[in-house]
Amino acid sequence: MKPETTDWVEKAEGDWKVALREAQAVEPVWDVICFLTQQCAEKYLKAFLEEQGIAFLKTHDLVVLLRAARELLPELAPEREQLAFLGAFGIAARYPGAEADRRAAENALETARKVRAAVRIKLGLS
Repeated sequence: MKPETTDWVEKAEGDWKVALREAQAVEPVWDVICFLTQQCAEKYLKAFLEEQGIAFLKTHDLVVLLRAARELLPELAPEREQLAFLGAFGIAARYPGAEADRRAAENALETARKVRAAVRIKLGLS
């Protein structure tokens, strides 16, 4: 793997670990879980694009990043709607007015898990 790809994966794994840890907390902060899972998915998609040599915009939009991968991640195509939902937490969850609950966090964790698993397989990491 390219060093840049490894850097993206390491950052994504940090977000994933903290999201899982927060999900197990006595009083989880749902917004934080949603934010971290969005960040994890974003960084894994960017890791994949980096490894493939596909240029990508500086964006938090997970659907845009998936689209950039073209047909190289077909297993994630059915997740477009969930990726759009998760993508909203990249910014909105960090500010007042947008609240996440347990259900949103569980959905976010599941979507990030799917992205993480798919990309890790493509990168030979699973």
